[in-house]
Amino acid sequence: MNDTRSRQADALVEGLQRDAGGKLTVFLGAAPGVGKTFRMLTRAQEQLRRGVDVAVGLVETHGRGDTAALLDGLPIIPLQQVDYHGHRLQEMDLDAVLARHPALVLVDELAHRNAPGSRHERRWQDVMELLDAGIDVWTTLNIQHLESLNDVVMRITGVRVSETVPDGVFDRLHDIVLVDLPPRELIERLQQGKVYVPEQAAQALQAFFSPANLTALRELAMQEAADRVDSSLRETRAARGEGNLPLRRRVLVAIDGGGQSEYLVRVARRIAERRDAPWTVVTVQHRRQDEATGREIDAAFALARRLGGEAELLHGPGIADALLDYAAHNAVSSLVLGRTRERPLARLFNQTLTQQLIQRGAHYEITIISTPQARARARRVGLSLDTGSWAKDAGLAVLATAVACIAAWLGERWIGLSDLAMVFIVAVVLVAARTRMSAAVLAATLCFLAYNFFFIAPRFTFAISARQGVITVFLFLAAALVAGRLASRLRMQVVALRAANRHATLRQALGRQLAGAADNAQVAHAGRAALEQALDAPAWVRLAGDTSTSGSAAPGDTDLAAADWALRHGQPAGRCTDTLAGADWWFLPLLDGEGRAIGVAGLQFGRQHPRLAPEQRQLAEAMADDIAQAALRTQLVTELETAHLHNETERLRSALLSSVSHDLRSPLAAMIGSADSLSNYAEAMDAVDRRALLDTIVVEGERLDRYIQNLLDMTRLGHDGLKLNRDWIGVDELIGSAARRLQRYQPEVRLSLDIPADLAPIWVHPALVEQAVFNVMENAAKFSPPGVPVQVRARQQDSTLRIEVIDEGPGIPDAERTRIFDMFYSVERGDRGRQGTGLGLTICQGMIGAHGGQVEALPGRDGRGTLVRMTLPLLTPQPDPAPDNG
Repeated sequence: MNDTRSRQADALVEGLQRDAGGKLTVFLGAAPGVGKTFRMLTRAQEQLRRGVDVAVGLVETHGRGDTAALLDGLPIIPLQQVDYHGHRLQEMDLDAVLARHPALVLVDELAHRNAPGSRHERRWQDVMELLDAGIDVWTTLNIQHLESLNDVVMRITGVRVSETVPDGVFDRLHDIVLVDLPPRELIERLQQGKVYVPEQAAQALQAFFSPANLTALRELAMQEAADRVDSSLRETRAARGEGNLPLRRRVLVAIDGGGQSEYLVRVARRIAERRDAPWTVVTVQHRRQDEATGREIDAAFALARRLGGEAELLHGPGIADALLDYAAHNAVSSLVLGRTRERPLARLFNQTLTQQLIQRGAHYEITIISTPQARARARRVGLSLDTGSWAKDAGLAVLATAVACIAAWLGERWIGLSDLAMVFIVAVVLVAARTRMSAAVLAATLCFLAYNFFFIAPRFTFAISARQGVITVFLFLAAALVAGRLASRLRMQVVALRAANRHATLRQALGRQLAGAADNAQVAHAGRAALEQALDAPAWVRLAGDTSTSGSAAPGDTDLAAADWALRHGQPAGRCTDTLAGADWWFLPLLDGEGRAIGVAGLQFGRQHPRLAPEQRQLAEAMADDIAQAALRTQLVTELETAHLHNETERLRSALLSSVSHDLRSPLAAMIGSADSLSNYAEAMDAVDRRALLDTIVVEGERLDRYIQNLLDMTRLGHDGLKLNRDWIGVDELIGSAARRLQRYQPEVRLSLDIPADLAPIWVHPALVEQAVFNVMENAAKFSPPGVPVQVRARQQDSTLRIEVIDEGPGIPDAERTRIFDMFYSVERGDRGRQGTGLGLTICQGMIGAHGGQVEALPGRDGRGTLVRMTLPLLTPQPDPAPDNG
């Protein structure tokens, strides 16, 4: 039951994600002329009559009057004029459509290639941008333009279609309308000149528009429409919780750059579509690739992404090991491989890839695809690991053979014939360790021939006189081949491990740098430096919401347009992509966990870097993920700090309001009450009562003045507005002034002063230190029992002065002893239960701290009461600079 609910939730989420933007409707036909545009315009007129905001972005009538008549009454957005080699071309004005933002826009011929200089290379990319902007799109498409059917259409018609649409576009489908016409009627329309002009029609009838071709294309169109309807039905049933859907399977297709990669990608896309399964294209890089192989794999990866699949670059010492390991960790159910020509010599020493997978992957479904478009040459094992071309490798093999011959000739008199073979085997191993396997085979063959020609009797001929010599020579050849194979394989494993280790080391270093980044600027700087180091190209990083950027080179206006597009759409743009490919920079969006772009990273690949190798792209994408995660972390920290600051502000605001409501209203109420009594009943009172009321007004007014002064002092302390005007003052004078002020406000308080007469004067701001001492004494008086004196003593110790205020109140719990210096914090204890504002000790700590001192609360004598100690450094004034008499 839980699984059913999970599937139902997944289906609902997928449907919501698909419908998040605009809705795509495709009018699909088997061939040109079946009436796709006519049907689209007819339905658009119906929508217009219903009040829908319909606009025509671009419609091709091809001179057909009945189709053009359907444009009457439909709002048409003017086309964009593009000059190209003296010709004026018309394209859809994408920016005008986005600005107009109709509810529904008509865009004909989805597979069309845009004119050079347009924002996107293909029209389907324009449509995707319109959908992302929330605009519904109706468009037309012929079945032969679907990318995954490209090879099928080629076999049916003999025509290679160049303008194709990735199958991934169909993942955005909201509805599909099959526009069907029997082949006989379509041929009649063609003969009547309703599709092409007569000259073109005659040629088309002989080639593309044959009855057999049209029937096959019609079947493909129906099958594609049925598949889409079936997929929609399954999603609907899953969203409603109806029926039990099988677990999804995953298809894995392996390519090697042997001339068949794109064919395998298209076949795998069709297999995965039939099974409603996700699919991934991988290649295993266990050796260095040549330029042609790298370009082929890049193109296949790009094709896979356009078709809606994933692409991964794997590292490993062996192809079978890497494939099976990836399959085991990614729930792969089916493996798709291409059949290639195998080398008979290789089968003598190890199993083929197919044999290894069948033997070790018994629980996988393995599909071997015949590849008629594979290169005529045998599939290459790979290029040299550390050398350049094949000629260089062959030269090394010849040189190694020559050196081995010289060494064997020099050592022949001391070692036997069988031991001479080891000299040649060492040469083969050295060649295998430095070059490709084919060069090692060449070295083994040359060493075999040299050994036979120069050292086996009869010499200087390839004939062998003794049977024992024949056995020795062929055993030598077998040993040389095996040793060369093992050495070459070990070298490939070492190189693969080095590549994987380098990637891991680079990402680990990036992780350390990002871990110490405190804000977006530091994240961008660390990410940019790591990208430049890893990919040896100028890098540039910008995070959303941050105006600052980090980069050793600044992108131009065209490049910045590509960066903005990548940031808005969450897809790569610029060089090596289909969007703004004329830029010199390749921009990669930094995506969060939900696929939203939070920034963009750019790499400048100019003439010196014509393309991105697969391992470079994989490393850049992995590092971009790391940068995005670090940016999210700093963003989260900032949000937490902001939330904490907001909560702290709210707490202080509440405490301030509470304090103000008590400490302002209480003296004001007493003053108002006394003044009101004097105003109304002064004549009925004697002099003593009137004097008492006046004293109350004065005392409460002074109390109110002290509270306001505390607030002003806190404001000055909090904004660094407190300036020290130091002067010499005696300790007895300082403490005595604070004591007299306290007793004037609270005559009932008893004080016990212990101030040695020999204390030297101190260099402080007298008013501030007196206020600090007064606040501590006032706080002690609040919590001291009636009649019990508050003790104040001063002592000089080393280079500091200690002023201690001791009360015999209830004391302060250990857990609250450090909190009494917090703003607005009060301990509501004591026999008299007085409550303070919670500002006095905070102000005291700020004033003493401004002098370089400290305030601490300690337990009183015998554990009773509290001892507050103020420690001040004994400073001397700095002499003023001598006046200038010159």
